[in-house]
Amino acid sequence: MKSGNNGFGNDIAHSMAVRLVQYLVVPTFVLDAERRVTIWNHACERLTGIPAAEILGTSDHWRGFYSGPRHCLADLVALEQYDQLAELYAAHTRPGDFGFGLCAENWCVMPIKGERRYLAVDAGPIYDDHGQLIAVVETLRDMTDQKMAEIALEDLATRDSLTGLANRRSLDKKMHLEWKCAQRSGSPLAFILADVDHFKAYNDHYGHQQGDECLRAVAEAIDTSVFRPSDMASRYGGEEFAIVMPNTDLAGALAVAERIRLAVGDRQLPHDRSTTSPNITLSLGVAAMTPSARNSTERLIAAADAALYRAKHEGRNRVILAEANDEEAD
Repeated sequence: MKSGNNGFGNDIAHSMAVRLVQYLVVPTFVLDAERRVTIWNHACERLTGIPAAEILGTSDHWRGFYSGPRHCLADLVALEQYDQLAELYAAHTRPGDFGFGLCAENWCVMPIKGERRYLAVDAGPIYDDHGQLIAVVETLRDMTDQKMAEIALEDLATRDSLTGLANRRSLDKKMHLEWKCAQRSGSPLAFILADVDHFKAYNDHYGHQQGDECLRAVAEAIDTSVFRPSDMASRYGGEEFAIVMPNTDLAGALAVAERIRLAVGDRQLPHDRSTTSPNITLSLGVAAMTPSARNSTERLIAAADAALYRAKHEGRNRVILAEANDEEAD
């Protein structure tokens, strides 16, 4: 009799637990030991756009978050495949950091609703009295607004507010990082310095507001001319711009610099006070170095600056390559 009462009580407790999870405001789903969905609560339905009837009893819970089959965090907990965490999640805890469970964060495509959301995920196992896994509970929090605010703050710290290109701080950090990489690989690092010709005369004639518009247009032309994700275009200061190009020799950097010069010319931004052209033009200096005991990022920048000076001295609206004495002189 006692055993029967306990069984009846357990059934009631289980039913109440299921109802409790169903009405939690936190999106939650539960997998059994075979990773089949046993609970897909109402908040999870609202988040993913998938009704529980389509998911319960299946292992298709990934459909709520990704466009193709892949493990969710609950799967990794159930399978103890922790080596996949770094591959599948942008951020995560390590097994054992917080008991048996895991915490992770990731962008999810939410294919049914056609949305891209940044989700914080928690997954924890449930064991029976003998230590056997009986279920894994995964809860989700929509952190999209917070993540977008974080990205916006990062942009403020790393982007030039006028042009949207990387700022000087980001450039210095990029140069330091790529120089160290080039030291390890023995590959060249290229640097381009560009200056808007007769910009002071432009500002004096058209006004500072129009001068800002000119710099934005030049920055856009530069940005669209730098194709590789590994390269960085930045505002160096005032009307000067800089491009860092890892694993690029002088010939490769020359091609990019010439493409930039032509792209700015194609914009046909009027400049009535220019003695070089009726439109805005750029002068560019290009240098490339393979790190050695004699070289440094400072010497690389100085070599590009010397080439830029010659470009201006020789008539502007041109690309000049650094000479050997620029790159090797102490």
